[in-house]
Amino acid sequence: MKLARHYLLPDISQPGKTGCSLPQLDVPPSELPPEELLRRELELPEVSEVEVVRYFTALSKLNYGVDTGFYPLGSCTMKYNPRLHEDIVQLPGFASIHPYQPIESVQGALQLMFELQEYLAEITGMNAASLAPMAGAQGELASILLVKAYHQSRRDKLRKKILVPDSAHGTNPATAAMCGFEVSTIPSNKEGNVDLESLESMMNEEVAAVTLTIPNTLGLFDPQIAEISHLVHGRGGLLCGDGANLNSVLGKVKFGDLGIDCVQVNLHKTFSTPHGGGGPGSGPVCVKASLAEFLPSPLVAKNAGGYVFTTPPVSIGRLGASYGNFGVMVKAYAYIRTLGAEGLREVSENAVLNANYLKEKLKAYYYLPYARTCMHEVVFSGKKQKAKGVRTLDIAKRLLDYGFHPPTIYFPLVVDEALMTEPTETESKETLDAYIDAMKKIAREVEENPEILHTAPHNTPVRRLDEVRAARHPDLRWRMGNQVKITNPKH
Repeated sequence: MKLARHYLLPDISQPGKTGCSLPQLDVPPSELPPEELLRRELELPEVSEVEVVRYFTALSKLNYGVDTGFYPLGSCTMKYNPRLHEDIVQLPGFASIHPYQPIESVQGALQLMFELQEYLAEITGMNAASLAPMAGAQGELASILLVKAYHQSRRDKLRKKILVPDSAHGTNPATAAMCGFEVSTIPSNKEGNVDLESLESMMNEEVAAVTLTIPNTLGLFDPQIAEISHLVHGRGGLLCGDGANLNSVLGKVKFGDLGIDCVQVNLHKTFSTPHGGGGPGSGPVCVKASLAEFLPSPLVAKNAGGYVFTTPPVSIGRLGASYGNFGVMVKAYAYIRTLGAEGLREVSENAVLNANYLKEKLKAYYYLPYARTCMHEVVFSGKKQKAKGVRTLDIAKRLLDYGFHPPTIYFPLVVDEALMTEPTETESKETLDAYIDAMKKIAREVEENPEILHTAPHNTPVRRLDEVRAARHPDLRWRMGNQVKITNPKH
């Protein structure tokens, strides 16, 4: 079946058709803008209301999302989130308040923020938390600014370097550079852990902090964390955690117990907010007592009169015009209260179980660079297939034909032809088995019919795109005549 031309609005436009019925004008009519401001070239289609509805309904059926299928995008965790939390965040007491109305009129909201601060500090094993950062990357920024403020308060002017493992998220070195630090890369060893000998040689009086993604982007937990912490702290540095992968250790490990001094938490990833497309996000930063006085403002405190906003003594300041991304906080609070301690542990148990299930079922078909127990995600390599002339990109495109969104490809950079898959804690065994079956079929196709991968996808609404050109030369303005005609919607 092909998507008929009449799904393109300009093709069914007829003079005199209208897509809405407006009430009789009850105000004086306004003059049109000057002629030079009118965009006559738009030639907006004239269509009926039912045609508009059918047009957008047809487009919606072409979209792929976590509501319609498995989304194994590692590192971002596109997972199912309870719809109940979307209802909770829309309650008038949450959705209809204003950031700057009197605090006595928003005591319920402040209570939620105060308790969420406490929960996050407990979950991460820290002493204090600030909800101010409005994204994971901004939480990382707060962490590095805290490091900077800490050393400046001690008049330690030599520490101008940040050490970042090569298996870290890409925002880690970028954030450190933004804050004026010189960034050096710590190589991984053959097990995918931090190379301790390299760290030993690099860790000197110029190093302000080491940042660790826990678990790292290879989906691995570094068993040397105690040695790393002892080495870094013994030489006057701080240890910053990247908590983007917190969903793999919830209720099992606390960052504070590992020797981490500060860590950002991606509420939108771990704690029930749909993630993708740029937001919304929230990246609270949790710290040990030694960094609490520098936390970004505002914090929420409780006194005899109720809940109030406070500013730490030597705060690094505000990170936004408001008090953080409140809607995401509400959903995170609801998630934590709904699951409780036992439920949060089950989240991490299921996330790790699912990733290891994929690892065991597919390791005979795709090269596994680190043959050890993984955490929330498993990283394969397409190097076997590359030897047959098929690239990881081809595998990803072919997965679309089997009805699955591809996993992350070519990241982390330390793995050649990387295929990073994060099944998340919410997917069933039946869904994982279907994905495994598709990946096995693709591996066989590489041997028997590689050309079918080179030309994939074949049955998606739009065939393979020139993604490099799209990124470098985006066309963001609609113009008559430049529409893409969708010819095959089967998916």
